[in-house]
Amino acid sequence: MKFSLFVHMERVSADEPQQRLYEEMLELCEIADQNGMHAIWTGEHHGMDFTIAPNPFLNLVDLARRTKNVRLGTGNVVAPFWHPIRLAGEAAMADIIMDGRLDLGIARGAYTFEYDRMSPGLDAWNAGQKMRELIPAIKGLWAGDYEHNGEHWQFPKTTSAPKPVQQPFPPIWVAARDPNSHDFAVANGCNVQVTPLHLGDEEVVSLMERFNAACANHPEVQRPKIMVLRHTYVADSEADAQQGAEELNLFYNYFGAWFLNKRPISQGLIQTLTPEEVATHPFYSAAAMRKNNIVGEAPEVIARIKSYEAMGYDEFSLWIDSGMSFARKKASLTRFVQDVMPAFA
Repeated sequence: MKFSLFVHMERVSADEPQQRLYEEMLELCEIADQNGMHAIWTGEHHGMDFTIAPNPFLNLVDLARRTKNVRLGTGNVVAPFWHPIRLAGEAAMADIIMDGRLDLGIARGAYTFEYDRMSPGLDAWNAGQKMRELIPAIKGLWAGDYEHNGEHWQFPKTTSAPKPVQQPFPPIWVAARDPNSHDFAVANGCNVQVTPLHLGDEEVVSLMERFNAACANHPEVQRPKIMVLRHTYVADSEADAQQGAEELNLFYNYFGAWFLNKRPISQGLIQTLTPEEVATHPFYSAAAMRKNNIVGEAPEVIARIKSYEAMGYDEFSLWIDSGMSFARKKASLTRFVQDVMPAFA
């Protein structure tokens, strides 16, 4: 089992300066790098202060000069917002600057808010189809002298300039949930990223079953890797764990509001949720967060992750975006690397 950090700049209030948020994110990444984590992942979002991440390659290139050990991954670039030639070239350039440490995670995207602004008229189905067309195209561009005549893109013979350091290309990861996405990823030799979000471990089991079924469908393909991404808070007491669960309850209420795309947004911030709205949400309760996400003292966290390891997961990624203060995120991450990871050495 390898461990990684999944992190963005994130805020729900304009009271937190964005430059300070970036500096805090860098400090969390330095803890990960200096304490044996395998990778750092950061994603792509637009127009949302909830997860400030307009171009993951910018962040990762900066991190490449501030870290020594970790792999640096996009988690994820949003496929329909990229032309294949542009993505192939920028990813390859990043791999050169990073001395061959890039992992390229690709997703169809999730927020209608972003689809409406970046590609009006786009829906999840067509975004998924673009992802399925994009991945073979960037592989072809990295191989060179590649012509593409697809449904969404057409271009004459082209070679990625530059080409990546890693040959034949950096590891590609696909964010997958439904069985068809797992099947596509495995058939194309891609690793798989999954997240159960707010759901319990029955979803973690189900996601692995979908991956295993895809592997069984393609015995000719060497089994890819699979990573599970999960909100995790390592507490110093049960009272601390309960506070963490309450903070994740608030985070997921904002996550759900962004996903529904019905609430007013101003200056990149969604209209503040009232305590009554948070308290009455049907499934983002603090009790559900305490039970479903990995929230607890180190022995409990170890036991939960051991169960994931037994299922066959290759990597566990700690999703640290949570609405918590920086001090609480840092304390939890420190306990994770010092008290949890050694149990897997």
